[in-house]
Amino acid sequence: MKKFAIAAASGTILGLLATTQIAGPLIAQEADRNSTVYEQLDLFGDIFERIRAQYVEEVDETALIEAAINGMLTSLDPHSSYLSPDAAADMRIQTSGEFGGLGIEVTQEEGWIKVVSPMDGTPADAAGILSGDFITQVDGESLLGLTLDQAVDLMRGPVGSEIILTVVREGETEPFEVSIIRDTIKLTAVRARTEGDAVVLRIATFSGQTYDDLISGFEAQIEEAGGKENVSGVILDLRNNPGGLLDQAIYVSDAFLDAGEIVSTRGRNAADGDRYNATPGDITDGMPIVVLINGGSASASEIVSGALQDHRRAIVVGTKSFGKGSVQTVMPLRDNGAMRLTTARYYTPSGRSIQSLGIQPDIIVQQPRPRPADEVSEDTPNIRSEADLRGALNNDSLTEDEIRQIEEDAARAEATAALREEDYQLAYAIDILRGLSALGNRE
Repeated sequence: MKKFAIAAASGTILGLLATTQIAGPLIAQEADRNSTVYEQLDLFGDIFERIRAQYVEEVDETALIEAAINGMLTSLDPHSSYLSPDAAADMRIQTSGEFGGLGIEVTQEEGWIKVVSPMDGTPADAAGILSGDFITQVDGESLLGLTLDQAVDLMRGPVGSEIILTVVREGETEPFEVSIIRDTIKLTAVRARTEGDAVVLRIATFSGQTYDDLISGFEAQIEEAGGKENVSGVILDLRNNPGGLLDQAIYVSDAFLDAGEIVSTRGRNAADGDRYNATPGDITDGMPIVVLINGGSASASEIVSGALQDHRRAIVVGTKSFGKGSVQTVMPLRDNGAMRLTTARYYTPSGRSIQSLGIQPDIIVQQPRPRPADEVSEDTPNIRSEADLRGALNNDSLTEDEIRQIEEDAARAEATAALREEDYQLAYAIDILRGLSALGNRE
């Protein structure tokens, strides 16, 4: 027993020596690193004092420090930034669903301000601003070299005032100007309607009321249709939806899923990751779903479309989404400002990170650009059928109810065909649902 105790003690001593020998260089490296950091902070303080004392004009010290903080954050990625007290208050108002401005979601790409998407029913939408447009000037002042927040500040102004944006658009040879009148932006999170026999749920943003609006809108359309048996399916329109609150994206996905993972987030440390799973209950009782996306569908929109696509719960139609697969955490600061910091990436149920890649549709359908009125031809070919032939036999094999049903189906098909001129992607989605519904009725 004594020999064992001595051996154990010797082992402990040797172990401590080995640990000290290994840890020593690591501790020294850490000390050197900290010393370098403190030297850099001293350098920052020295530069700040010299600017304050010797710059050609008197400086606003608070603005100078805020610019330094924002520069540090924006050097990380396009979505991390400092929010001044006023900007933080504006952000809280925006997520509540009402704010003043133009109605566009923007990001920064290689120093240029790029439109993620115009929001439904806003001045920017009415003025024809498109997803993918680059805004190079505001009222003749160049935006190059400004931070994203500085550019957004230039676009803000009193309700009712005019702003002139200089826009560069793919396919246009020259920049052009767009005049917009600023207005109070009141976002309706979800607009529900019925097209033919399909319920269309247009989600414009993921704000605090999105899930509640989705449920109430869907139920109202089902009641108007006289029951779910009279509906061919649901079209979830996420085009030009720039995203919003993560929890609302999870709730919306859960509304159409009975079980399984919706999304997972993974941060710098494995322990910081989260997984969000669906709960039992599908508000549609298994109806076919088509999700519409495009290049303006970002963030929370991509969470929903990715979850429904991975679970084979919906057919995703349109064009590739924006590709914002990162999670920002808004951290309040002591000056009533806030820091928006990228803290994680999110992954679809199959483990896909869509960062910079986007969601690829199951069926790619381009939305044709509107043609000028003078290019639209009203000439239609004169197509003759058997019924137009002189002396053609009548069809006496159908009952009056069957004839009425055929006429109603034909009217719905013609309405969808007319819709193609206005919204080709939506008309395509309606055709898909009608085909899926027809197959389901044969089973």
